[in-house]
Amino acid sequence: MERIAIIAITKNGIKMAKSLKEKFSAWEIFAPEKFSDDDKRINWYNNSTTIKIKELFESNDGLICLFSLGAVVRLISPHLKDKKTDPAVIVIDDQAQFVISALSGHLGGANQLTNDIAEQLGAIPVITTAADVNKTIAVDLVGKDLGWKIDDDSNVTKISAFMVNAEKIGVYQNCGVKNWWKNKLPENVSIYSNINELKKSQSKGYLIISDEQINNEILENAVVYRPPSLVIGIGLHWDTTKDKIIEGLDASLQKFNLSKKSIARFVSIKKEKDVVGLKKVAEEMNIPLEFFDRSDLATIKTPNPSKMVEGYEGTASVSEAAAIKSSGGNLIVEKQKFPPDLTTVSYTHLTLPTNREV
Repeated sequence: MERIAIIAITKNGIKMAKSLKEKFSAWEIFAPEKFSDDDKRINWYNNSTTIKIKELFESNDGLICLFSLGAVVRLISPHLKDKKTDPAVIVIDDQAQFVISALSGHLGGANQLTNDIAEQLGAIPVITTAADVNKTIAVDLVGKDLGWKIDDDSNVTKISAFMVNAEKIGVYQNCGVKNWWKNKLPENVSIYSNINELKKSQSKGYLIISDEQINNEILENAVVYRPPSLVIGIGLHWDTTKDKIIEGLDASLQKFNLSKKSIARFVSIKKEKDVVGLKKVAEEMNIPLEFFDRSDLATIKTPNPSKMVEGYEGTASVSEAAAIKSSGGNLIVEKQKFPPDLTTVSYTHLTLPTNREV
């Protein structure tokens, strides 16, 4: 979390806020001006706490409230929107005995923040989300720390209910870090090697971790996760347009049944002039862009080298060589041609470290 605010409304709460500030220096403290002791570390406010809570709720990733849970509920309730956008809200009692995860425990990170604060204060963390209490998989958090995206979150609540009620859950994975669940899998969760086995398992719900498009009736009871697994090599002219690149990208993704949400990065050859079209695509899709010198690409062995490309670029391969060079993996889609000005698009799987901490 980048922005975390502490709000205290009692003298003892302000003392506790200062203690928290010593342990979490980037956090900002807010307190009523009537308690001001001219401490420059504190933002003293002279409007009502009701108004200040609204301001802090809307402008921070996390809100640490050093007063009663009931008061916090009344103050934040008019501003609640949804669990994907609401900030984490933590409540700490006036004697710092309990640290309570009050809002956005999973997606907002309140549960983790609660544990972090409780450890520093020597307090008892209070976490009530079912997945945490039952020591099972939090469906909405699978792969979040690894950059995975949920393809469609409409089934998250339903599959979460299956999970915490120990209904049979089937898992299929064809890409991404394998040890995403650090502990022993819950007894109600089983892994299957392919979609057909998953379907035959007659599980109540499914977790599918894949960069492939899934067209199957099991999607009605599934959550699909998209790891950033695809490295896309692109060979093009310096003036190839954004629209042409997107056209080739969409066509190749559809042809090979791959998901756009699993693109890890675009890679290509470093040219004398910036390829504006490619930079625009990367910026609009919020996907990293990497370039290699021709001398680096010329050393990469590829299945489809071209004498013509070598004459223009100084290397016999651009898209395939760049994809292999960047990913450390093997081609899963050899170069696809989109003449005249988008020459090739190639795909590799990103080689992953065996240790997820790397």
